[in-house]
Amino acid sequence: MKKILLIEDEVSIAELQRDYLEINGFTVDIKHHGEDGLQQALKGNYDLIILDIMLPGINGLELCKIIKGEKPNTPIIMLTALGTTENVVNGLDNGADDYLIKPFKFAELFARIRTLLRRYNGIVSQDQIINIADLQINITAKSVKRQNVDIVLTATEYRLLEYMARNKSKILSRIDILENVWDIDFNLGTNVVDVYVNYLRKKVDKNSDQKLIHTAVGLGYVLKEK
Repeated sequence: MKKILLIEDEVSIAELQRDYLEINGFTVDIKHHGEDGLQQALKGNYDLIILDIMLPGINGLELCKIIKGEKPNTPIIMLTALGTTENVVNGLDNGADDYLIKPFKFAELFARIRTLLRRYNGIVSQDQIINIADLQINITAKSVKRQNVDIVLTATEYRLLEYMARNKSKILSRIDILENVWDIDFNLGTNVVDVYVNYLRKKVDKNSDQKLIHTAVGLGYVLKEK
């Protein structure tokens, strides 16, 4: 059985989530305090962590950052009532793999969990390298270099770059990117994709004469050599 750690300070909500997940075949541990959740996450062997942002002690954003630093291959879903683009970006920048806004349906949470478990279960065991011009992406190490110089990316920036690289020369719509990078069905008015593409451009293309990230006006974005 897959093990899930649920870090949620509202006892009744946590118990409802646990009951639903256990009915669907998961083993669930609950912690209600940020520091308790951190200790449990680091000492336990969990397949996935569900994390509220508003926690006593260490808040969820800092907690997510610490856990991802120690256990980068443990997927994290953030639960929060804060649903603006800025809050979503902030959560993802701290390492969250997905972001679910309260109130939500348990069926949707279950679907997000299944998707993340499939993604992380498919992590490759040997180094895979994608080369595009002088850009090198190491899929296993999740590291990026350009002109043999390391580029430091956040977890979300890396996922976006890897997805674009795996679809080299293919125009990707904003919906394509949202569904495949975040597994999130945002309101179509959100500009979170544009925000992250701009982040990538500043890190990947800024110091190079050859631009790799291109805008297909009215269609989306594409990573290509020319």
